[in-house]
Amino acid sequence: MFLALPAPHRRSPFASGLAGGLAALAVLLLLAWSFPAQAQSRIKDIADFEGVRDNQLVGYGLVVGLNGTGDDLDSAPFTRESLIGMLQRLGISARDADLDTNNVAAVMVTADLRPFARQGTRIDITVSALGDADNLLGGTLLVTPLLAADGEVYAVAQGSVAVAGFSAGGDGQSVTKGGPTAGRIPSGAIVEREVPFDMQELDTIKISLRNPDFTTARRMAEEINRFIGVPTAKSTDPGTVLLDIPANYRGNTVALLTDIEQLRVQPDQQARVIIDERSGVIVMGESVRISTVAIAQGNLTIRITETPQVSQPAPFSNTGATVVVPRTDITIDEGEEQRLAVLAEGVSLQELVNGLNTMGIGPRDLITILQAIKAAGALQAEIEVM
Repeated sequence: MFLALPAPHRRSPFASGLAGGLAALAVLLLLAWSFPAQAQSRIKDIADFEGVRDNQLVGYGLVVGLNGTGDDLDSAPFTRESLIGMLQRLGISARDADLDTNNVAAVMVTADLRPFARQGTRIDITVSALGDADNLLGGTLLVTPLLAADGEVYAVAQGSVAVAGFSAGGDGQSVTKGGPTAGRIPSGAIVEREVPFDMQELDTIKISLRNPDFTTARRMAEEINRFIGVPTAKSTDPGTVLLDIPANYRGNTVALLTDIEQLRVQPDQQARVIIDERSGVIVMGESVRISTVAIAQGNLTIRITETPQVSQPAPFSNTGATVVVPRTDITIDEGEEQRLAVLAEGVSLQELVNGLNTMGIGPRDLITILQAIKAAGALQAEIEVM
């Protein structure tokens, strides 16, 4: 006995396409829900934590081993005295000697001491000529103590100077690339003193915004409180968020900062137009808005062209002389093709740029127009001239 089984159900092409479209739509909606409409930034990218900072170091030293490109001891007395003092510390008396060498150069040594750098760790240093040395290529920096603002020695530097630039030339021509009088020594200094700072004993931490703003500071405090679950953060001013260490993070401040710095905040910014009149560069923020205003731009251009011609008598003529006759061509352009443009209220940055470009206005004229719009009270932004 055989049982009659129903035929398998076949889905129509329309049903298959509809199901695929619904699946794609679901994926797009999920992506739209997962990613905010505006770009957000991590707190670690827009703020600094109290105590986590570099310290600048500086020192004075000598670079030796130069191939005749060092300081002239007659015109650089500080190099001469430094060389004599260095030799005396090594037990060599050179005070009365007639020193005549150009293989030594006085240099300033600078470095940034990284936060929480421990004794024995190495940091990079920069070496810059102080006198009239021509090139530091092939030189070696002698032991140089590096001091901080408090006058204490925090590192000691020494090593071979790596110079990226070069200089070469002859009697008629010379060429210089980069800065041959400055170089770097990777890992050229050893930390000898640590900056005392214990984060684990802090009860409160100040978070400093790199671009102070009331709205951004409040958003940051609200996001931190939402993550922790209790109101522990508050904005005290546009550039500072004060954070009280929660009870569950006491003694483990590093874990708290690790969790906080990954939180994302939408930074807000003031509407501002930055103008560099020397190069003609204009940078405008997204929030710049223009009220209703009419703009007309025209230039008066006068072009004078001199094309002198030579006038001479006919061939075999006994009279007349060859003279130069001036010919002057004057062209006046009053900008009659320029038209009056009206920008409606609430015009965005893109619409402003497109409209001014349509009028054929270049960066130089755009600077003057923006300043005139600001003077008319129609530019809802601050203008900062560099």
